[in-house]
Amino acid sequence: MNSPLFTPEPLNFVAKHSHRNRREVIRIGGLGWLGGHAMSSLDQLYAAQNASNSANSQPMPLGFGKAKRCILLFMWGGPAQQDTWDLKPSAPLEFRGEFRPIATSVADINICEHFPELAKRAHRLSIIRSMTHRDVNHTTATHEILTGRSVPRVGGGDFREDWPHYGAVMARLRPQSRRSALPPYVQMRPEIPDAAPRFVESSHGQGSGWMGPNYEPMTIDDNPALATYHPATLSLPDGLTLERLGGRRALSDALEKALLPLQPSPWTSSPIPAAMTTHYARAHSLLNDRKSLEAFDLTREDPKLRERYGMTAHGQSVLQGRRLVEAGVPIVTLFWPNEGITNVSVYWDTHNRNFIDLKTRLMPPADQAFSTLLDDLESRGMLDDTLVVWSGEFGRTPRVGQAVIGGAGAGRDGRDHWPHCFTTVLAGAGIKGGYVHGASDKYAAYPSRDPVTSADLAATIYHLLGIDPATELRDSLDRPMALTTGKVIQDLLA
Repeated sequence: MNSPLFTPEPLNFVAKHSHRNRREVIRIGGLGWLGGHAMSSLDQLYAAQNASNSANSQPMPLGFGKAKRCILLFMWGGPAQQDTWDLKPSAPLEFRGEFRPIATSVADINICEHFPELAKRAHRLSIIRSMTHRDVNHTTATHEILTGRSVPRVGGGDFREDWPHYGAVMARLRPQSRRSALPPYVQMRPEIPDAAPRFVESSHGQGSGWMGPNYEPMTIDDNPALATYHPATLSLPDGLTLERLGGRRALSDALEKALLPLQPSPWTSSPIPAAMTTHYARAHSLLNDRKSLEAFDLTREDPKLRERYGMTAHGQSVLQGRRLVEAGVPIVTLFWPNEGITNVSVYWDTHNRNFIDLKTRLMPPADQAFSTLLDDLESRGMLDDTLVVWSGEFGRTPRVGQAVIGGAGAGRDGRDHWPHCFTTVLAGAGIKGGYVHGASDKYAAYPSRDPVTSADLAATIYHLLGIDPATELRDSLDRPMALTTGKVIQDLLA
């Protein structure tokens, strides 16, 4: 991961080098993740108007604002719904696959035999078996789950057009205290040495999109399962001390003040340098805040607890996520790492080896980390006010070996992309436990009851986080933008 100390580039550079735009702007997030500290007076005005409108409307439904924090477990690649949470034992073999359902801690709820620990904790889960959208492409379908919106322009490739991630919206509407050195939201995408090519970086919906670079996340690509784990974001280059860093910050501040009267100029008119100023300030504060830095130090955890999460990139990412939200980071997204060693099967993208990889490479570490997270949060008194969301960007084809238009095909033992019906699981703050919402047809191909859109999921997440889904944001042209078009799934609320 690059050093957090680099020279800000004017916006025209980013426009001309679009292939670097996402990575470099994310690195800005990796440095600064400042979020609400740069909240403009206009933002404050709209936030006040929204609060006033909410106060004058009817009382919010059950669960509003129950979640103080959120952990999003993102199973990049698309888990097969009929092989994980929504098995169809009565379907023909080519549909039902190889796995058997097992009983859970809740009567009448069965899940896959390769989720034994989660089966014991089904009384804490709400399982949505009727998620649906139409996007069959990985890198744009992620936008659906991370923002609640379809990607604005298919094939556009410009992440600045994206709708903002939940964390970016929270950073804008629920800014942290100025006393906090922690980022407003963090995402983890562990890089695995000698793994197959990574795709997660090209996924839409991870950042602040049209809200601008002030609200980009801190991104950690370091592998937390390694003994040498120390996020490069929090490291200074060799030879640079905090004292020298302070001197550079003072020089940067002086330069900015000197350039302010020079309107127009790329420095003062571009949102990226403006965001960099505040990112530098946040980075400097964090590097000087020992208590905040401790949130990134996994060696402070009991080794036995670390082993319970699993000494894998995913297991340790989930533990890192718990440490971060416990320390005060409002929202963390944990992407499944690409630990596949070939292009045959990577992430949860099981075009081949679907059953082999699910029962060996994928489901056991997912089962271990998710179940341990639930126990850990409960033991710390955090489960009642922490929202946990487990989801991929879509599901997989009903028939084994079936290929779909827009997908990548499937081998005899694989399943292709399938967005028409898949499963998302929620737990924690404000969520009803031991509950299945919606249903799929006999092949897990389409919702047969209570379909749930990505917008509905987003509305529910915002509702639980204390943000009215009816809120309007304003873009850089002062146009009103509805936060979401979905409806809160009230049957999920406890």
